This record gives sequence, C-alpha cells and structure tokens, in this order.
Amino acid sequence: MAKLTKRALEAMKAPKKGKQAFLWDSELRGFGVRMLPSGLQTFVLNYRNAASTERRINLGRFGVMTVEQARDQAMIKLGAIAAGGDPAEAEEKPHQRATVSELCDWYLAEAEAGRILGRRNRPIKKSTLAMDKSRIETHIKPLLGDRLAHTLKVVDIEGMQSDIVAGKTARPRGNGRGGATTGGPGVASRAVATLQSILGHAARLDKIESHPSRGARKLASKKKTRRLSEAEIKRLGVAMRHAARNGEHPVGLAIVRFLLMTGFRISEGQGLQRPWLHADAGYVSFPDTKGDAQIRAIGRTAAALAANQPIRKDCPYIFPADFGDGHFTAAKACLSRLCASVGIVGVTPHTLRHTFGSVAGDLGFSELTIRALLGHAAQSVTQGYVHIDEALKLAVTRTCEKITSLLDEDNPLDVSFRDKWFSLIEDHRSGTVGVVT
Repeated sequence: MAKLTKRALEAMKAPKKGKQAFLWDSELRGFGVRMLPSGLQTFVLNYRNAASTERRINLGRFGVMTVEQARDQAMIKLGAIAAGGDPAEAEEKPHQRATVSELCDWYLAEAEAGRILGRRNRPIKKSTLAMDKSRIETHIKPLLGDRLAHTLKVVDIEGMQSDIVAGKTARPRGNGRGGATTGGPGVASRAVATLQSILGHAARLDKIESHPSRGARKLASKKKTRRLSEAEIKRLGVAMRHAARNGEHPVGLAIVRFLLMTGFRISEGQGLQRPWLHADAGYVSFPDTKGDAQIRAIGRTAAALAANQPIRKDCPYIFPADFGDGHFTAAKACLSRLCASVGIVGVTPHTLRHTFGSVAGDLGFSELTIRALLGHAAQSVTQGYVHIDEALKLAVTRTCEKITSLLDEDNPLDVSFRDKWFSLIEDHRSGTVGVVT
C-alpha cells in the first residue's frame, strides 16, 4: 500500500468481468479508488459512522477530479464524520439537502393541492396560503432562500426576524394592487411563524431530517386595542351622511356601516352572499370562516341593511363589485376617506370589529357572549335546525341598535332616507350619481 498518485492510478489494471479492483491510500485511512472492468475509476471513502456501521461513499471520478482534489474532499468528509455526521445518509436522501426556497415552493404546491393539513387536520385555506406566499416572496426568500434548510439554526431564524424589523425587506408600493412593505415586529413575527410551519411540515413529511427552527422565539406583537368612542361613532355617522351627498361609493358606505353594526371581519362582510343571510331569523350561516363554518347572530337593523341591498342578476353577493361577478373590495379605502374627513385617526376595519365587541361590553354582556357575537365561539347547525341562544339574540340586538342610534343621532336613517340611499346605489351603478338630502 502506497500513497495514491496519478501515476499509480494510471498503472492500475482493469479487473475481470463482474469484479472490482481497489487501491487504498497509505496516508489517509479509508481513502481509495475503485476500478470497474470498464476501466472507470472512482474515488471512494470507507468509514464507520457514530453507530459503528461501516459505510462507503463515492467522492468523484478520476479524470474529472484529481487525486489531490479527492483527498481534500475525503478529509472534509472525515471531519464531518468525527463531528457525528454521516455523509452516506445525506447522499441516500438528497432531497434533504433542499434550499429554503425549494422547500417553500414545495410547501405551496403541496398545500394548494390539499396534501398538507393545517388546523383541525383540514387542508390549509386559500386565504392563509395567499398570506403565506406573500411572506415567502417578500421576506423569507430574499433573506434565507439560498440557504440549505438543514443547516439553519435558531440564530438564523431570529436573525431573519431582526432584519425584517430593521426594514431590510421593505419596499415601496409597486404598480400592482399590493401596498408598500414596511416590516415591523408584527410582520416579522408572522414571517417566522410561516417559516416554522413550513419547516415543521417538511420535517414531518421527511423532506428534511429535523426541524431546524424549533426553539426560535417570535417577537410579541402589540395587541390591537383601538376602538371608536361614542363621540367618534357619531362623527363617523356625520361623515357617512356627508359622503353620501358628495359622491362616495354607496356600496362602500353600506359595507362600512354593516361592519360596524355586526362586528364581522371585512372579508366576511364584503364577501357575504345572499343564500347565507337569514334576515327574518336573525342570523348568517357562513359555510367557511377563519374558524370554519359558523352561524353568526345579526341584529335586525343590520339584517335589513343587507337584505335591502339592490339585487344584481346572476350575482350571489350582497355587496357586488361594479364590474365582473365578484364582490366589492374597496371598503377599507372608503373607511379611510370617511375617517380622514372628520379627523378620526388610527382606524382599520378591525377597529370596527373591536368597537362592536367593546360596545357589547359597555352594555354589560359577558366575555363569553361577546366571543360568540364575534365568531370566536362557534354556533353550529345541529339536527337540521338552528339554535341561537336567547342571551345572544338579546346581545346582538341591543349592540346593533346602540351603534345604529349613535351613527344616526340627530339624523336617524328613516324610511325616506333609506329609500334615497338605495336609489343612490342604483344610480351609481347605472352611471347617474344621485344626491341624498
């Protein structure tokens, strides 16, 4: 046995058919070359892993790789073995060497096909996937996309979080419908949660050996506590009446009013369909929400507002878009304009939802009842009939009427005003903008 050299390899003789010939290096234990009857020579490394199992891996072909290059590779592998690694196992599972970008693409494809289960062991919702995709493309891929997923450590995950907070992935608003990306603790925390979910699914489904982000700490997000005071609700009512007289989109106004009177999420309000509304019985039957299918109690005034919206032929939505067969999507912008017109700041559609719950609390209803009003405690259809607790009916009625009275104080939405309101909607859709007086 002598040190492997180019001359020694060139002097090797091919073995007989069905046989292999080996030449081992005298200086680096386990390093050698294997020769097949065809004359093909491949550098190999023999070793025992941490479990004392004998393994052999290929390093590369002689001719493509020089003897010294192969020796360097063998030394690197032996260093990894000494640290407890097993190069042969990694080669047996090449898919476990995926980059973070590759894992993200795999996750999105599998989840969209319904093959990855989320909450309550059900396929992940499309709305959730849309948010995941946004975080992946905006934050995760730019910061960690090129990294091998199995090499990630907690410090890398928390480092990504810090970079997002610092604005390293911030970007101005583009030409599309998306807004500007600004970063911040809430966005950073949610990006970490998305990455942890992806890595968790990958580890569970054997795409990577272990969950490298387990133990990473997410920044605590600031709980949203903004609500409208009674004075602000009154000012918002004034703004709505003024806006109705001055060309604001009537469907946008109707949705803002509806959200405040029901506490619905903006996606639930804008996307409400007529078959789901049971105005006479006082409830909405959502086939799917953030908390799955739900029965949600609704006040009489809010139910009437929704039921009396003009019907568009072949459109299931109560609040349809001006064009196409989708639903209206600009209520958030309408709310911003209304608030700006009367100097109310810091308001989002979620503020309306929080206001509804807070007004119910002001009226003395329990936390459990308020949770049910907001859909945090689901009401369900049982045995072919719908049962809504009497306390819940009372709570939703009183809360809705309280908010309605504040919105319409000094100018109640009487029948004549309501008729003119709906006439304005029809005029807007036909291109003739009416005026409500």
